[in-house]
Amino acid sequence: MSITEYFELVFTDYTLRTITLGTAILGAICGMLGSFAVLRKQSLLGDAISHAALPGIAIAFLITGAKDSNILLLGALVSGVLGTFWIRGMITKTHLKSDTALGLILSLFFGFGMLLLTFIQKQPNANQAGLDKYLFGQAATLVEKDVYLMAIVTGACLVVLLLFWKEFKLLLFDADYTKTLGFNTRFIDILITFFIVLAIVLGLQTVGVVLMSAMLLAPAAAARQWTNKLSVMIVLAGVFGIFSGVFGTAISATQNNLSTGPVIVLVAAVFVLFSFVFSPARGLLFREIRFRKNRRDLKLKKTLQLMYGIVSKHEDISRPHAIKILNDFQGFTRNTLGKLEEKNWIEIKGQEWSMTPQGFNEAKDLYNQQKDND
Repeated sequence: MSITEYFELVFTDYTLRTITLGTAILGAICGMLGSFAVLRKQSLLGDAISHAALPGIAIAFLITGAKDSNILLLGALVSGVLGTFWIRGMITKTHLKSDTALGLILSLFFGFGMLLLTFIQKQPNANQAGLDKYLFGQAATLVEKDVYLMAIVTGACLVVLLLFWKEFKLLLFDADYTKTLGFNTRFIDILITFFIVLAIVLGLQTVGVVLMSAMLLAPAAAARQWTNKLSVMIVLAGVFGIFSGVFGTAISATQNNLSTGPVIVLVAAVFVLFSFVFSPARGLLFREIRFRKNRRDLKLKKTLQLMYGIVSKHEDISRPHAIKILNDFQGFTRNTLGKLEEKNWIEIKGQEWSMTPQGFNEAKDLYNQQKDND
């Protein structure tokens, strides 16, 4: 099946429509909320929460004995929230830094979760089969009720973002100033963190514990390269997340033996790579272009200053001078002369050059600026 055939079948095939819609919604909510995690420098938080959710899934199964996705995700939510509060407690009550606390909770909760999964898999209960899908994700298990749940949570997230937009924005960029205005920064911080936990838990079934942090951070990291405005970044991150989910699902469905979760993450990584290279403001390509242009301009200005030093010694600024007197100047090239002539700063006749009034005034301004700086 080709990509074109896949998109034709999306509107008629129940399974493809459900999976595609689910991954698109997941990409949107992860992109939007991931923007806050990236800007708050809490990139490891998504990784820690996703791993902290694993024991909650295992405990929920041990208590109920059923693989109902809603019950398992509720257990993951409780475990993820508990892990988050432990992280906050370790940072505020001890001398540990945030990266240490995140690493500890990630490893401890994930180790405990793997221990519980191993214990469950050794039980004679046949229902235990398939729990390992939460490690690496299995988008094919999505059903309509899962998509409805994702849509409801995404809608609630949008409503909260709109209601508390000013507070979120203030807290994000200046927490101390937010406090002085009388806002409850603790409540706002907990609200953001809770929705991040919720988004991660929703994505466990699709992407899995191991890759969920990439799904949260990659669209936001890509969007950050294109803008300095928070609202634009959130919209862009949501769009990148949607496209990652849709195209990742399409590629996975059209090829044999490709897991959907890893492919979605790889597509998101392509968006990140493209943004790092081609974004106009921060992209490596445009940065290199600007660097080369600045270096070329600097070479032109230095050559022009040298010419000014020669010309200013004579009453007639249009007096011709031999080109060979510039040969010993470091950085001088014939190409430089051509650029100066294009700007109408000098005139070249054979092996001689002369400075125009426009070039003289430009060089004089450069000389005065340098003198002021010195």
